[in-house]
Amino acid sequence: MITLRVAWRNLWRNRGRTGITLAAMSLSTAVMILTYALMLGMITDMEKSVVEVFTGQVQVHNPAYASEHSLYDTISRPQAILDKARSSGIAASVRAFGFGLVSSGPNSAGVQFWGVNPQAERSFGKLDEALLEGGFLPDAPGMRVVLGRKLARTLGAKVGTELVVVVQAADGSLGNDLLHVCGILKGVGENLDRSLALIHEQDFAALFVFPGRYHEIALNSHGRMTPEEVASFIKGAAGTDEVKTWRQLMPGVSDMLNSFDGFSLIFEVVFFLIAGLGVMNTLLMSTYERIPEFGLLKAIGTTPWRILREVSAEALILGIFSSSLGGVLGACAAWYLSRNPIDLSGFAEGFSTSGVMMSAQWGAQLTIAGIVWPIVFMWLVSVVAALYPAAKAARLDPVRALTHV
Repeated sequence: MITLRVAWRNLWRNRGRTGITLAAMSLSTAVMILTYALMLGMITDMEKSVVEVFTGQVQVHNPAYASEHSLYDTISRPQAILDKARSSGIAASVRAFGFGLVSSGPNSAGVQFWGVNPQAERSFGKLDEALLEGGFLPDAPGMRVVLGRKLARTLGAKVGTELVVVVQAADGSLGNDLLHVCGILKGVGENLDRSLALIHEQDFAALFVFPGRYHEIALNSHGRMTPEEVASFIKGAAGTDEVKTWRQLMPGVSDMLNSFDGFSLIFEVVFFLIAGLGVMNTLLMSTYERIPEFGLLKAIGTTPWRILREVSAEALILGIFSSSLGGVLGACAAWYLSRNPIDLSGFAEGFSTSGVMMSAQWGAQLTIAGIVWPIVFMWLVSVVAALYPAAKAARLDPVRALTHV
């Protein structure tokens, strides 16, 4: 207790230097907590964009479909997979894909049609909420279409526009019809924005002469199971069809998410090195000013260990106060940004990263670990940074120290 009291008194001998160091260390801790929360918020938003809008946690395909994208490479046992998913409450969406040509007045574009079940898509994810204009597909077929944002711009199409469609049907004939635009998606991904046209699965079957066949089943447990657990659960019903998690389907995005911890570690090391140098500077200057005092203490029999302990106690007190203050400031700032995300819509409607469209609202995600670890690390950095000046003070020669000016 005496050691801590002496350490506290010594810290405030130079209030200006100690105050500046305290502020710098507090700011470092707060910035570390806030930055981690913002990065975690960005990563969480990216993962939600992948899982909740299109991809889901797991997808099932014909093994040949990934390489050929042939209209004829369909899933062999769709009903068995759907029954298995529904038995465990896993949301499932069936999809059929086909390519065609769409025109509106003088404008035309090649598109990828997605035949979907609107009710299943609503229970599966948030695709029906990702609309810039209009509404989602109605539950009943009716030759309605929802277009990607950039595709609509290319065609000059708006809600209510009539489109002429020509496709190569599965039986070799030319399919053609009129589609009416009922909605336009906001940014959901670079490639999809340019080419996506969503239609009812029954309209797709009529247009492509393709009844009851699907190229993809997307599955989402909405967090009740991990992607790996969903894949393992569904594999038995899939038979020869290929079952992959979203990380296997999107390795680029998965690698980016996996690198988050490594990047965070580098960021923490840089900040804590800066903070450690600040502590070391404060204690070195304090040690230099008190050389005669340390010389007197050693002359009357004070052990080097006690001096080492006193200087380390100063660093510990400095670390406790700065990290606690920084922890409160950082947690408050992160909590505020979790409730009031940073609005980046003034710069762009959204941001595409590795083909995944992220929201223009950048919010933080606060976790207990994201607060505790920076505080603990700051304590450790403070003590480690104090070892050099403490050792220097403990090794002073009493005679030279007493005559130091």
